[in-house]
Amino acid sequence: MSRVLIVSNRLPIAVTRGPQGLDVGRSTGGLATGLAGVHEASKGLWVGWPGIPDDTLDDAERRQLQAQFEDLRVVPVPLTQSEVNCYYEDFCNGILWPLFHYLMGKLPLEFEGFELYEKINRRFADAVVACHQPGDVIWVHDYQLMLVPQMIREQLPDATIGYFLHIPFPSSEVFRTLPFRERLMEGLLGADLVGFHTAAYARHFTSTALRVLGVTADVSALRWGHRQVHTGVFPMGIDVAGYLEVSAKPEVNQRVATLKDRGDNKLIFGLDRLDYTKGIPRRLLAYERMLKKHPELHGKVQLVQCGTVSRSNVEAYQDFRSQVEALVGRIQGTFATPDWVPVNFILRGLPFEELIALYKAADVMLVTPIRDGMNLVAKEFVATRDDEDGVLVLSEFAGAASDLPEAMSINPYDVEGTADTLYRALMLPPDERHTRMKGLRKRVLGASVQDWAARFLDVLAQQVRQSPSTEASRSGELTELVGRIREAPELVLLLDYDGTLVPFAPTPELARPDSDLLALLQRLCDRPRTFVNVVSGRDRTTLSRWLGTLPVSLHAEHGIWSRPAGGVGQETQVLGAMDWREPALEILRDYAAHTPGSLVEEKVVGVAWHYRMAEPDYGARQANELRLHLLEHFANVPVEVLSGEKVVELRPHGVNKGRVVSPAVMGHPEALMVAIGDDLTDEDLFAALPAGHVSVHVGPGPSRAEYRVDRVNDVRALLGRLL
Repeated sequence: MSRVLIVSNRLPIAVTRGPQGLDVGRSTGGLATGLAGVHEASKGLWVGWPGIPDDTLDDAERRQLQAQFEDLRVVPVPLTQSEVNCYYEDFCNGILWPLFHYLMGKLPLEFEGFELYEKINRRFADAVVACHQPGDVIWVHDYQLMLVPQMIREQLPDATIGYFLHIPFPSSEVFRTLPFRERLMEGLLGADLVGFHTAAYARHFTSTALRVLGVTADVSALRWGHRQVHTGVFPMGIDVAGYLEVSAKPEVNQRVATLKDRGDNKLIFGLDRLDYTKGIPRRLLAYERMLKKHPELHGKVQLVQCGTVSRSNVEAYQDFRSQVEALVGRIQGTFATPDWVPVNFILRGLPFEELIALYKAADVMLVTPIRDGMNLVAKEFVATRDDEDGVLVLSEFAGAASDLPEAMSINPYDVEGTADTLYRALMLPPDERHTRMKGLRKRVLGASVQDWAARFLDVLAQQVRQSPSTEASRSGELTELVGRIREAPELVLLLDYDGTLVPFAPTPELARPDSDLLALLQRLCDRPRTFVNVVSGRDRTTLSRWLGTLPVSLHAEHGIWSRPAGGVGQETQVLGAMDWREPALEILRDYAAHTPGSLVEEKVVGVAWHYRMAEPDYGARQANELRLHLLEHFANVPVEVLSGEKVVELRPHGVNKGRVVSPAVMGHPEALMVAIGDDLTDEDLFAALPAGHVSVHVGPGPSRAEYRVDRVNDVRALLGRLL
C-alpha cells in the first residue's frame, strides 16, 4: 500500500494543558476514526493544526510536542490565535460554511479574509510538499483547504492528489456569489479526484466548473488544461464495529431498560451541534405544533434534545443559541406540569455510552437539518438498534437522505408537515417499524467509514493509472521543443488568433490584441530568419485593422484571403455560387433571437453563430440543435458546418486552414514549421503539415497535435522562450 499523506484542518489529536503540562491524546471524531486505519496501514503522515495556538507555546513546549508528534506520525501546521480567529472562525465558518449551506442571510456584508485563507492554505501545502516522497498519495479534506490541491500541484506536478468535501457543494448560482470563486475552483481542480457525499453535490460542482471557469466535462471527467479531473460520489459511513461493540455492553443495555421503564410514554431524541444548519428551531416548532394538535399526548411524550455548544465566538451562533433557548422556554411554559416536562434540553456533551443508550431507548430519532453534508447521527442511531425497532425521521436536505430511503422523510421548512410526520412516527405500527429499520440497518452496517476510505483511495489510484501523461513530462517535452525550434535554420510560425494568441472574449469585437501581444509578435518578426503567419477564421477587415501594421502574414476566413507581410491581400480560392448564404443567415438570426446572449457574425464568405454569452447548458443544447438543423438543410449544398469553441460556423467546401501551409513555406525549404491552434479548424492546419514539423494544441480535448499547452498565457510564454 502506498504511503498516504492525510491533510485536514485539525490533526486527529487533542492537545490539552493540565497541571503537569501539555498532554497529547487521540481524537475520536468521525474523520479521525475513519482514517485511522489508512494512517496506520500505510505508515503515512497526517498534516494539520494540532489545536493549540502556536503563540501560546514556549520553545520547551514546542520541543516536547514535536517528539510526541513524531511518535504519532503527525505533522503540525502552526497557527496563531489571531490566525485561528480570522481564518477559521471569521472566514471558514463565517463565510464559507453558511454559503455552502445556502444560508445567505448569515453572511457578512463584506467578504474579508481571503488573503489570509490563501496564506494559510499555502502553509498547509508547503508542509505536505516538505514531507512528500515519490509514490505517496495525498488526500486533502474539507472546505478549510480548498486551495491546497492546486498549490501542491504547482510544486509536485506528478503527485497523486485526492480531495473530499465533507459539507454540501452548493448550486452554481449560490457559489458564484463568492468574489474569489475562480481561485477556489482552480484550487479544487488541482486534485485528480474530487469526492462528495451525494450525486447532487457532484453535479453542482461540475456545473460550477462550467459556469465559473468554462471547464467542459465528458462522461467520466472534467477536462482542465491537459489534465483530467474526476469526480466521485462516496457517501461516508460510521465506525460500525465500534458502535456495535458499545451497543452490546451489559451496562449500556441496563441503562436502556431504565430509560424505557416509562409505561406507554414515548421518547423522542435529537442530537446536534448547536449550529444554525441543524434545523433545531423548526424542529421545536414542529414538536410544539404536534402538542397543540394532539393534547392526548400531553404527559405521554418527551423530547430529549442534546445540543453541544459550537463556535461560540461567532456572533451568529450566539444569536442562534438564544433563539433555541427561548423556544424551549416557551414550550415549557405552555405545556409543562408539575410531573411532566415536555422538553429535556441538555446543553452539553454526554458520555458516549449514555448517548448510545438514548439511541437504543428512543421511539423516534429526529434528524432534521435544513442543510447537511451527510449527518452521521442518523447512521449512528440505526447501527445501535439491534432490536430492529425505532423510527428515523430524516430531513430530505441531509446528505444521508439519499442513503437511507427507509427513513420517514420530511421537509424541515414545512413545520406543519414535520409535526404530522412526527405524530405518524410515534403511532407507526410495530411491523412497519421493524420493516423500515431492517432496511436501514442493512444499508448502514454494510458501508462503514473504513469502507468509505478504502473505496475513495481505490478509485483515486484507478483514475491516476488511466490519466494521460503528466504535467512534469509535458514540461520536459516543451523544454525539448524550445531547444529544437531554436536550432532550426529557419522558422515559419502558423498561429491561430482567438483562443491561441488572445483569450476568448464575450463578443468577437472585444478580442482585440493587447500591447503585450503586439510587442511579442513584433519581436518574433525581428528574430532572424523567422516568418510569422496569423491564420484565423476572422474576417479580413478586422484582422487587417488589428494586425495590419505588423510585418506578419495574415490569412483570414480560414485561408480564403491572404496578405503576405508587406504585400497586398487577395483571394486565394475561386468560390462558386454563394446563394446558400442568405438562407443560412436567416436560420442563424432566428437562433440568435431565441437564445439570449448569442449573436451572428457575418464574414465576407462564411457566417457564424456565437453563443459564448448564452447560459452554458442552454447554449450548448441550442448549438447542437442548430448544427443538426444546418446539416440537414444544407445536405446537398457545397458548404461545411463546423463546431468551434462556443461557435457554429458555415464555410464553403474545400476552405480550410491547411491550404495556407504551402504558400507560407514557399521559398523556405529548410524551415521548421510550427503550427499552434486550439479548435477543430486548426486540425486541418495540423493535418497539412509534412512529417517532421511541429503542431501544438491549446487547451483540453482531442487533437492530432504532437504537443499540448493549457491556455493562452502558455502560448505566449512558449513563443517568448524562442527569443
